[in-house]
Amino acid sequence: QVQLVESGGGLVQAGGSLRLSCAASGIIFSINGMGWYRQAPGKQRELVAAITSGGSTNYADSVKGRFTISRDNAKITVYLQMNSLKPEDTAVYYCNVLGRVSRTRPFDSWGQGTQVTVSA
Repeated sequence: QVQLVESGGGLVQAGGSLRLSCAASGIIFSINGMGWYRQAPGKQRELVAAITSGGSTNYADSVKGRFTISRDNAKITVYLQMNSLKPEDTAVYYCNVLGRVSRTRPFDSWGQGTQVTVSA
């Protein structure tokens, strides 16, 4: 089993910054994609940012230029630096990691979620 532990959420004023972290542990053979999703009340979960094993990144249009995703392969950790936060960024943020626990067994793990609240 692969466990993900998130940290870094909280309350911030509009225009402020937060940095989310997500550390993976357990039996991990390899990791492919790592990403961050968010879900606001009454809305569907949406992709915020993703990063591949090669370092390619993808962002939702709503966060481009404000958020930066990065990963530390040695620490098996993915980060989300969030700048110029807006009230509409308020949501529970979840990290997601795709990989393999062995050559033949893939995994798809989710973090427990961390609340990000941006006040106007």
